[in-house]
Amino acid sequence: MADDIEAELKAAGKELDKDEEIERIRNVFSLNAYAVLDLQPGVPETDIKKVYRTKSLLIHPDKTSNPNAPDAFDRLKKAQTVLLDEKLRAKLDEDIADARMLLMRDKKLTADDQETRSPEFLKEWREKTAWVIRDNELRRQRQMKAQMREEGRQQKKDEEEAAERKRKRDHEQAWEKSRDTRINSWRDFSQGKKPDADGGKKKKKKLKALG
Repeated sequence: MADDIEAELKAAGKELDKDEEIERIRNVFSLNAYAVLDLQPGVPETDIKKVYRTKSLLIHPDKTSNPNAPDAFDRLKKAQTVLLDEKLRAKLDEDIADARMLLMRDKKLTADDQETRSPEFLKEWREKTAWVIRDNELRRQRQMKAQMREEGRQQKKDEEEAAERKRKRDHEQAWEKSRDTRINSWRDFSQGKKPDADGGKKKKKKLKALG
């Protein structure tokens, strides 16, 4: 009986751990992959894989009835993808470094100040990182929209130029097709010939019978 109770308590504790981790993942800024995996910048790739495996097994939708598990698991997987991608991780590291520099500038701190290693500073650093990432993402979206507008204008210009070239080609082709008619008309005019009223066709005159 005691063993059954202990087993139930352990199972309940595991479910509580799962629920807490699911909520933690869903409440952190999703574009900061380090925050999603609860890691600090600069960790080796082996640690990233190890932490991802541990957390993914904990919150896997097949291992818990929590309805938010699929969303948390998806965020966790995306975070690992970012940190294992050299370019994406470098970009994130740059944003995090910018956030630290901005925070230190706001607080008038230097890298040697003990405050930069305090829990309060680390918390503010993470918040500043979220601001920098959002700001850069908004800039990127504005640039993309501006680029799309410019591409749209260029496409319209290209289409107008293509239509104008087609109009000229059609005009030249029509002019070329009527060339023979124009040459014949000029030749007749230069020889003093006049076109008949009936279109150049001559009618045969009927001969009157004598007597």
